Amino acid sequence: MITATTGPIYQVTADEPQLIAERLDAAEKLAQEPALRAGSHGILVTRHGPTTFTVALSADVPYGITRECDLA
Repeated sequence: MITATTGPIYQVTADEPQLIAERLDAAEKLAQEPALRAGSHGILVTRHGPTTFTVALSADVPYGITRECDLA
């Protein structure tokens, strides 16, 4: 499941590796549009647990870059 929260933040949950990869790819594509409009933020993919992730725009990530962070 991909859930949009406030702003361009997408929560991704899945319990199978293939579904995780597919949903993260889809959420990244959703985040790319506002990133292109902003022109100053990259995308940060954060793993919060084995089945829970967020995909968000981040001023800490250079424009045009997607960075991963593992908090689990």
